[in-house]
Amino acid sequence: MSLNTRLFLDVNRFSRETGWLHPIATAYITVAIGALAVLILTGVALARHRSAQTMAAAVWSGLAGLVAVALSQPLIHALNEKRPFVALHHVLVLTHHSADPGLPSDHATLAGGILAGLFLVDRRLGAVATAIGVVLAADRVYVGVHYPGDVVAGLAVGALVAVLGWLLLRRLLTAVVSRLRSGPLRRLLTADGAPNS
Repeated sequence: MSLNTRLFLDVNRFSRETGWLHPIATAYITVAIGALAVLILTGVALARHRSAQTMAAAVWSGLAGLVAVALSQPLIHALNEKRPFVALHHVLVLTHHSADPGLPSDHATLAGGILAGLFLVDRRLGAVATAIGVVLAADRVYVGVHYPGDVVAGLAVGALVAVLGWLLLRRLLTAVVSRLRSGPLRRLLTADGAPNS
């Protein structure tokens, strides 16, 4: 039995013994995605008072998670790893889920992209997003739909896409934001006195 499977079974055993935590764990998935969205909007609000590059990073923090999830789809299908509730017998699953492949986890990939993107905007936002993302990743194992390796891989893929994407697109995104700051969207993208570069 692999370490990944053993860890999953340990978490699943813990899940069976903590029924009081089940409603919180199932609700947290939605709450976490909402909290990450709020952090992105907070990043945009902060960036209104900062440079165009910071605003570009704030916009990218939202896009990075979505791009990472899209780019991970071929990898998911190529690896074709069965989810634990498909591969193992008598697994406790707390949420309905399709039996599609699970490596890397979409939720963790999304979180990894967002949290890495938010570090480009503000370290405190990045740190809060990291805490939310790590708990979300652990929660996906707790509810029985992913192995630990699935969520670790998802966080890593998301963060990697966010960082590499920023390195490739930073100048272009900053130029687009600078131009938009001079047009009709100026009020959304900048505050009075904010630097434009």
